[in-house]
Amino acid sequence: MIRPEKLQKGDHIGIVAPAGPIDIEKLKAAVPFLEQLGLRVVLGKYVQKTNGYLAGTDQERLDDLHDMFANPSIKAIFCARGGYGTGRIASKLDYELIKNNPKIFWGYSDITYLHTSIRQKTGLVTFHGPMATSDIAKDDFDELTASRFNQLFDPEAFTYTEQISPLHVISPGKAEGELVGGNLSLIVSTLGTPFEMDTKGKIVLIEDIGEEPYKVDGMLNQLEVSGKLADAAGFVVGDFANAAPTLDSSLTLTEVLNEYFHALNKPVLSGFKIGHCFPHVAVPLGVKASLSSNKKTLEVDPGVVKELEEIL
Repeated sequence: MIRPEKLQKGDHIGIVAPAGPIDIEKLKAAVPFLEQLGLRVVLGKYVQKTNGYLAGTDQERLDDLHDMFANPSIKAIFCARGGYGTGRIASKLDYELIKNNPKIFWGYSDITYLHTSIRQKTGLVTFHGPMATSDIAKDDFDELTASRFNQLFDPEAFTYTEQISPLHVISPGKAEGELVGGNLSLIVSTLGTPFEMDTKGKIVLIEDIGEEPYKVDGMLNQLEVSGKLADAAGFVVGDFANAAPTLDSSLTLTEVLNEYFHALNKPVLSGFKIGHCFPHVAVPLGVKASLSSNKKTLEVDPGVVKELEEIL
């Protein structure tokens, strides 16, 4: 495990768009929040590019990522949005460059593919958190969501409790393991690739948006038959936004989750405000975590280190 160095006031941070094209006005609206944190924002060279449903060509999006990791003055890399496209560039990333230049990498949704590939290829801890144009720029971007950026400046362990949101026990138990995961559809899309998510002994976070119960059923079935559910130590079920069924006859999302998780004999808790929602509680991926159904808590180690020498 490689934890990046913490941020300090005055640090330069880069914004890139490794997936879908951005709305530049929304990006402009998000920048003041980052500046209020004391950060100096540097935009990727190709961040405003559009190539259909992609933010520029594969090479342009790769170049921005590589440039940000290679630039010693850039201390963190924030993704502007998700959408689609990171799976197209994962096999072309320079993982040796990333490993030799560890720094904060932050995003979610389609960025899940890069969280997985970077962690499994380099050991770098990354951050599942709200993004510039898709979250920070929104009117309902709230204080709790904003407060989770503080972990990048003042690293300390974090405990998610029911003081944040009601949590529901799908399967009882307690487990410790590395926290991994993210967007469910992206996790499934890694299966059969060199970046297939390793869930063995891990606490797996899942969340998604716009996926009806039958589609969630299909994805969980794929994880089940591939052994990923059995391998995991436990599951953190985040937000599933816009998941209401449109079929005349349908199982509910709760029924689907219960069917796959209830008899796993490992802790599975739902109700976490992590994902396409507000508040959106950002968490590091690749760190030690503890999940307890008895206490209804998720305890997570810090994702950054206080000083650079702790990395070396």
